[in-house]
Amino acid sequence: MTSATHRPDPPYRRIAAEFRTRILAGDLRPGDRVPSIRQIAQRWGVAVATATKVVAALREEGLVEAKVGAGTVVSVRAGRNEGPSAPSGPPKPRQAGAPKGSLNRRYVLHAAIAIADAEGLDAVSMRRLAAELGTGPMSLYRHVTGKDELVTQMADEVFGETELPDPGPEGWRAKLELVSRRQWELCRRHFWLPEAVSFTRPLLVPNMMAHTEWTLRALDGLGLPPQIRIREALTLPALVSTVALSMAQEAEAAQETGMTHDGWRLIQRNRADELLSSGQFPLLAMVPEETVADLDGMFDYILARHLDGFAAMVERGFDSSSVTD
Repeated sequence: MTSATHRPDPPYRRIAAEFRTRILAGDLRPGDRVPSIRQIAQRWGVAVATATKVVAALREEGLVEAKVGAGTVVSVRAGRNEGPSAPSGPPKPRQAGAPKGSLNRRYVLHAAIAIADAEGLDAVSMRRLAAELGTGPMSLYRHVTGKDELVTQMADEVFGETELPDPGPEGWRAKLELVSRRQWELCRRHFWLPEAVSFTRPLLVPNMMAHTEWTLRALDGLGLPPQIRIREALTLPALVSTVALSMAQEAEAAQETGMTHDGWRLIQRNRADELLSSGQFPLLAMVPEETVADLDGMFDYILARHLDGFAAMVERGFDSSSVTD
């Protein structure tokens, strides 16, 4: 009777073994960025799900970790692991990220927020979060019912990071500018936040609702009907999210390609110079190059022009016949 046929390791283990060898040999040092899930999928010709397993396996071994603003990098603990003779079989589980008995809802949310800050919402899953915390996925369901609720609670936790003053600055315009800038700051810290917020299916959670309530109070006393006040309270965060989505897309592009916006702009410069010097676009040729990439300046401009228009409406008096249910 012949012996059982040896089954080769699945693709994700073979790829993980390549990374493990490079890390333990010192080719990849602590703090070095490793390819993103999408890059692994493209480079090795595997599915995104397989690439996800590669990164998860390396995390479970403590070889890589998520770092805010940098993506997945070689862990500082990697140099203390076994040498190149480390086994290439199933990865050893990481030690629990939280002390025994300390796993609570807020700890879970903060761990999920850290993953999203470093790699975006797509990187957040119950399995990934459990691996990060050193626990089983089922233990997380005591705190959230699934990813949808997890993302909702993450967004609400983030909105709770900023405190809106009571009563706030004098005048409705100063108040609307304040709440808008506080939300812009949140989006700058958490690029994924605009993806988690819906205006057609609003999240019924206390911290986000508190922002809407505060904005409605800022509009109280202007003689505006409730429909206009709620539309304004939704328009302001929509403006913030519109600009913030561009910021999130830039952060994702930089993470996926490993190229900053400045680096991308240098590569495109020859083509841009060729087009702008052709005489076909004389007005575009006059635009300072840095203006287009200045998202803070874009946000300031959009917010100011919107508030100018709203102020003009308030000053001339509101025509109630234009309100539709």
